[in-house]
Amino acid sequence: MKVAILGYGKMGHIVEKVLQERRHEIVAIIDNEEDWHRLDREFRTAEVAIDFSEPKTAVPNMLCAFEAKVPIVVGTTGWLDRLDEIKEKCAVSGGKLVYSANFSIGVNIFFRINKLLAQLMNAQDRYEVSMEETHHIHKKDAPSGTAIHLAQDIINEVNALKEWKLTPCDHTNVVPITAIREGEVPGTHKIVWHSPEDDIEITHTAHGREGFALGAVRAAEWLVEQPAGVYPFEQTLNS
Repeated sequence: MKVAILGYGKMGHIVEKVLQERRHEIVAIIDNEEDWHRLDREFRTAEVAIDFSEPKTAVPNMLCAFEAKVPIVVGTTGWLDRLDEIKEKCAVSGGKLVYSANFSIGVNIFFRINKLLAQLMNAQDRYEVSMEETHHIHKKDAPSGTAIHLAQDIINEVNALKEWKLTPCDHTNVVPITAIREGEVPGTHKIVWHSPEDDIEITHTAHGREGFALGAVRAAEWLVEQPAGVYPFEQTLNS
């Protein structure tokens, strides 16, 4: 398939490598406004676009893709507060979008484990939950989109929890999240349920960025065959 890459940082380079390994054609690599002007025609020939840019450019990139009738897979985080707006724009334009807080297959399995554990904990009033996420120093958003997704799933399942907050904070009715930025850590998320008697911990540790890129490319391969609409990444895992 013909693919446009939006954002050409470290993730963009890894997406390029995965696309080449899977024998797809890269028709445009767009990393700034000048690239958009220079490569607009090439972009419009793409069968799908993959975005790993920045939170401030992800939404404009999606709008450009909708206008050009190019399906888009968005791996950028930090924009999901505008998801309702994007869904409306996508519907009006007849566009196609796959999005996720994280395109790692392992993380999406971790999402399901986290949700099940939260369901079990809803009736256990002696446990308090906390979360710690660690990423490389180049990551723009904190907490990570993955951490927010995990926290929101916990809140949805545990009646006593009402919101998440970055630490330091009051832990009453809250999922406290500690966000650490150090070195070149690809991404680690740890959730701890603590009681006076014991701790229950679940952790996902990424060993590199390749898993995110592969998940995004697989989502792009899936998306080109789908009707117009907005799809969470986990939906592609069931197909």
